[in-house]
Amino acid sequence: MKSFIKGLKSGIPIGLGYLSVSFTFGILAVSYGFEWWQAVLISMTTLTSAGQLAGITIMVNPGQYIEMLISQLTINIRYSFMSVSLSQKTSPEFKGIRRWIMGFFMTDEIFAVASNEDVLSTKFFAGLTVFPYVGWTLGTLLGAVLGNILPQSIMSALCLAIYGMFIAIVAPKAKESLSLLLVVCVAVTLSCVFYYVPVINTISSGLSISICAILAAVFGALIFPVKEDAHNE
Repeated sequence: MKSFIKGLKSGIPIGLGYLSVSFTFGILAVSYGFEWWQAVLISMTTLTSAGQLAGITIMVNPGQYIEMLISQLTINIRYSFMSVSLSQKTSPEFKGIRRWIMGFFMTDEIFAVASNEDVLSTKFFAGLTVFPYVGWTLGTLLGAVLGNILPQSIMSALCLAIYGMFIAIVAPKAKESLSLLLVVCVAVTLSCVFYYVPVINTISSGLSISICAILAAVFGALIFPVKEDAHNE
């Protein structure tokens, strides 16, 4: 029980952060034409900010299933690596369906907190996921409901907040790392090309997001390779 409570307390800051971010997602989803319950259902079954943003952008253009598949794999593949990494330090009872559940609740912030544990127990991880999941779902609900009430001008302004969140995540790290800054610049440049250049701008948003992400990642891997430590070689 102590491990569960410890995890519960550790998840409070994450839950509060998710509440504000998902609030904006709820408003954005409603502005795209989704019903409030559809927005909430998306948040309850996916739990990925960037994936949900890319997903609803594609969903407003029915039939682009291949683009949806590619974009979600590109955006969310990192969670698989995070889950594999954490699985190396889980306690013995963390097996079977419990590992599946761990994979579902995996986010950047939950991974960061869980990875600080010497041995990750099921009780701690269960407690850790409660407030982030509730915060993400509740925030989406509030945003989606208010999206039917607030004036269109305010909704349009609030929809920009989710993009501000991504900038807030990347900017501090980009200031500290020249390599990351250049990779971000490459991604931004490619995104502008796909948006403004004739013919190329006919490519769907989901596919263009995936292409930009992959090309920027390849650029970073080739120009700024990470050297392994001598003892790992």
